[in-house]
Amino acid sequence: QVNLVESGGGLVQAGGSLRLSCTTPGRTFHWYAMGWFRQAPGKEREFVASINWNGAVENYADSVKDRFTISRDNDKNMLYLQMNSLKTEDTALYYCARDRAYYSLGSPEADSYNYWGQGTRVTVSS
Repeated sequence: QVNLVESGGGLVQAGGSLRLSCTTPGRTFHWYAMGWFRQAPGKEREFVASINWNGAVENYADSVKDRFTISRDNDKNMLYLQMNSLKTEDTALYYCARDRAYYSLGSPEADSYNYWGQGTRVTVSS
């Protein structure tokens, strides 16, 4: 079992910024692509961003492109999501997830991930 723990959520005004973090213990973090997903109230879970195992390949949902940045620090077993220019529609529970496969490029498909955190809540007020 892999334990992923998100942090950094909170309440912020529209136009503001937040940085989410995700950590997991162990020595295999750097083998796997990681992703961020979110689920707004009453909506399906959706892809936000992914990053490959060494941080060289990033992918973003169109809705967050140019506002959010995914990054990772393999030495610290940390995954980040820097969120700028936040909008009310970014309000959601944000999850980090670990890819199923070694050394993958990352994917927007939730089925590509087999370990998930409990989520951290982001609320953007107008």
